[in-house]
Amino acid sequence: MSNKPAVRRLLCLLAALVLLLPAARAEEDVLTGFTAEDEEYPPAEYAFDKKDSVRYESDTLIWSIESFTLDGVLCLLTKVWVRDPARQIRKANAPWGENWGREANPRKLTAKIPGAVLSTNASGYITKAYPDLPEGYPGESSDYFNTTLGSLVVTDGEVLRNLEGVPFHGLALTDAGITLHRGTANDTVLAMDPKQTWAFFEQCVLQEGGVDTLPEQGTWELADTRYPRAVIARVNRNNYLMLHVPNRTDSSGLSLHRINTFFFTHFETEWVYNLDGGYSATLIYRQKKKNAGLTLLAPNRQQVADILCFTE
Repeated sequence: MSNKPAVRRLLCLLAALVLLLPAARAEEDVLTGFTAEDEEYPPAEYAFDKKDSVRYESDTLIWSIESFTLDGVLCLLTKVWVRDPARQIRKANAPWGENWGREANPRKLTAKIPGAVLSTNASGYITKAYPDLPEGYPGESSDYFNTTLGSLVVTDGEVLRNLEGVPFHGLALTDAGITLHRGTANDTVLAMDPKQTWAFFEQCVLQEGGVDTLPEQGTWELADTRYPRAVIARVNRNNYLMLHVPNRTDSSGLSLHRINTFFFTHFETEWVYNLDGGYSATLIYRQKKKNAGLTLLAPNRQQVADILCFTE
């Protein structure tokens, strides 16, 4: 008896399965938040993996927060995948001037941004209590009181400060994601059409391209001393890491050199950058449930200049 009908049915079934594969793959991409053009989450097979304290997942944004101790100090590691960085990474400033103290609240600033689900304090600032100006800034410290650091300050595409002839040291958000700048001319940064900028002191780059860029130990007190910290790192356009060392009465914090060793040991990054820390170190998140409020996971005890925020 011929088995041609059975073979024919088998071939038809295989053909039907082949036709269904692209549709199934497309559905998988949508469900996991990946596309062929995007980097996978997580990238580079992270060697460091602790139990998630909090996790958030949608088609456009995935993040997890892991708690652990380093040298006996509580730390929070946040891994972030964001589909469209230029659109989904936002910034909110404390208003410059007399209202600084009342409005420089990280929870208030985060609440101002539609769709905000994760934020950190970011730029350093200049006040009477912290009057130090970076080298090359024109004028006196008092000219900059209650403003953020940065020779170039951009928020939502609006240029709030542009000190001609003073190179930019800090982070800028462009279509390429968050990019690092070490002494870039302001005109060059502006030509990249930045949506946001954040800045601290020029020595705040911990590493770039796998090279330690911190000042040598014993030459910069801010790097050598154990402080509460907020640090951000770029793995690629879509993936970022943040390390927060919360301000706690039972903890003296970590030095930037110790944090640098941690990143070198566990991750492959394009760069690692120290955000403002100390009492300003802040991590805020919103859980994915109806009417969820903002949770202050790394509480600070004073104002912040601005925030870096991930949104839907």
